[in-house]
Amino acid sequence: MKKIYLFITILAILSLFLVSCNSTKYDAFAQCLTDKGVVMYGAYWCQHCAEQKRIFGSSFDKITYVECSLPNNAGQTQICMQKNITGYPTWEFADGTRFEGAQTFSTLSWKSGCLLPDGTMGTDERPPAQPTGILPLQ
Repeated sequence: MKKIYLFITILAILSLFLVSCNSTKYDAFAQCLTDKGVVMYGAYWCQHCAEQKRIFGSSFDKITYVECSLPNNAGQTQICMQKNITGYPTWEFADGTRFEGAQTFSTLSWKSGCLLPDGTMGTDERPPAQPTGILPLQ
């Protein structure tokens, strides 16, 4: 009887260990982004999208991701055309604002209100907006 209890105890400890090994330090952050309505639109052939996925690691599975490219790069999916997605990756926030291009965890944290894995709030790390249009000659 003691052997059965010992076996069950070891099995329970092993199960807890395996569950903790499958979560990464970015799981809570990625889940928070999804909970806050953040969506990443991307394309399978996009290098910047691949980089965003890489930095999240396995936690990217918790991100709401919309694939915009049809197989063989044969055009854009209907949802991405309807959303007028013009570049990849595009991060869309619950308030409807969008950030195009790869974003840092800090910027995603700042905009979404999700805490970073270290428990702090991020800041806007996007480069300053560049002036548009033609500047007058001096």
